[in-house]
Amino acid sequence: MSVSATEGVTSPTGFYQPPSQATGTSADKEMFLNLLVAQLRYQDPMNPADSGEFLAQSAQFTALEKMQAVADQTAGLLAAQVSFGATGLVGRYVSYLDEHGASHTGQVGSVTYDQSGPMLVVDGQSVALGQVATVSATPIEPESGAPTDPGTDTDPGSNPDSANAPTS
Repeated sequence: MSVSATEGVTSPTGFYQPPSQATGTSADKEMFLNLLVAQLRYQDPMNPADSGEFLAQSAQFTALEKMQAVADQTAGLLAAQVSFGATGLVGRYVSYLDEHGASHTGQVGSVTYDQSGPMLVVDGQSVALGQVATVSATPIEPESGAPTDPGTDTDPGSNPDSANAPTS
């Protein structure tokens, strides 16, 4: 069984996607009521439909509407939780993969929000929450052999100019 409200909460990759309203709710309700009226109108007068059956159908439809409302509220709570979780990453160090598959590291400076959800600002670059691979309180060392950002080498002995500098 497929419930459209819960399918709208996450994207196929399992990362954040903003909640969307169910599209056919009012049309479905009107169609159900039209079918119910047509069923009553064209029933056999010698063999009328059971009133308990109509009551049961109405109760099932009402229960379905309430479950849809709960699913919509849950989607809203999930979106809020993801947004608050993203703000908790400010000041942390993250590693992430860009659209070309290159690994980058940096410190989260801020979080911005757009229609696709929260975006981390890592050293001036916008990074989707789903791109983050590692989170740390301390700077992350790049993996050996992995491509890194130029200019991020923090080893003072690796500067070629420092080898020729006079020592005192």
